[in-house]
Amino acid sequence: MISESGINKSANYRQMELSEIGEFGFIDRFAHKFENLLASGNTGIGDDCALIPCDSEFDLVITTDMLVEDIHFLRDLISPFDLGCKSLAVNLSDIAAMGAVPSGSFLSLAIPDEITVEYLDKLMDGYYHLSKKHGIPLMGGDTTRSPDKLVLNISAIGKVAKGKAKMRSAAKSGDIIAVTGQLGNSAAGLKIIMNNLPQDENTPFLVDCHNKPTAHIDEGIWLGKQKGVNAMMDVSDGIASDLKHILKSSGKGAEINLDSLPLSEKLKQFCSDNNLDATELATSGGEDYCLLITIEGSKYKSIFEAYKAQFRTPLYPIGKINDETNTVRWYNKGVAVSNLKDGFNHFRNK
Repeated sequence: MISESGINKSANYRQMELSEIGEFGFIDRFAHKFENLLASGNTGIGDDCALIPCDSEFDLVITTDMLVEDIHFLRDLISPFDLGCKSLAVNLSDIAAMGAVPSGSFLSLAIPDEITVEYLDKLMDGYYHLSKKHGIPLMGGDTTRSPDKLVLNISAIGKVAKGKAKMRSAAKSGDIIAVTGQLGNSAAGLKIIMNNLPQDENTPFLVDCHNKPTAHIDEGIWLGKQKGVNAMMDVSDGIASDLKHILKSSGKGAEINLDSLPLSEKLKQFCSDNNLDATELATSGGEDYCLLITIEGSKYKSIFEAYKAQFRTPLYPIGKINDETNTVRWYNKGVAVSNLKDGFNHFRNK
């Protein structure tokens, strides 16, 4: 039988669990329904930010993200100051991925009874610290009571020159795939926090990479102005997952050289000491918040050299875009690798 709510209640009907399709499978079930509601020139679900025409010179970019206690952070294992910084940084990273300049944020909080005013003061000190660093005002938000967990929901806005936003759908065959920072450090930091691993000379750096991520804002703005930089997004769920978004949107495939992944010496030593796979952390760990970009092959060298001169750090080439459809092929020193762990996906990674 069908109930008034439209859900089949027969004894033989098994309702699907969200873990069976994951975060992005859920989004795919409804995103297409809203496409015909978008005004001309607007871009909605499917990129790091929504894109809305602002005036004759600029487009507005908007992103929103939610951090839930015990899912995205452990309140007892991160300082409120660092949590305030991180909550804004992960949103600014989305703005950076569009090649846009951030211009403001909104913060909403759901607060359980046991949270003290002093804790909230320190959290807002951290949020203000990063806001001031980038000249970004807090423009509003909301507060409400939570029955159990602390929840932060942040929206960030920015602007980009008309038609110049870097989209996931712009990758082209022959593009060099590169990242703007090291991979896997944050995932290692999370391992240390979650498992209370012994401290050594490497662990403070790795824990800081997890608790104090850096949004590559200046790098994103610079790359957004370069002809030859095609697709761009930030690395939040691990390249094994994030790269697939670019490939799906662009209708392309990719080859990734695992031996080219930028791994820090601290990560490699930590993994060796703790019998962990540094490559797995680098591809599937997530929360690195560097930028994942594709660059036209003929222009890669000049962009690489200019980028290094500008930021005193290199771009790291890790592979190439090809004509295959939504397929990633992994290689280690030229040998094909299979059964690589996927990146983070809410609900499937419970």
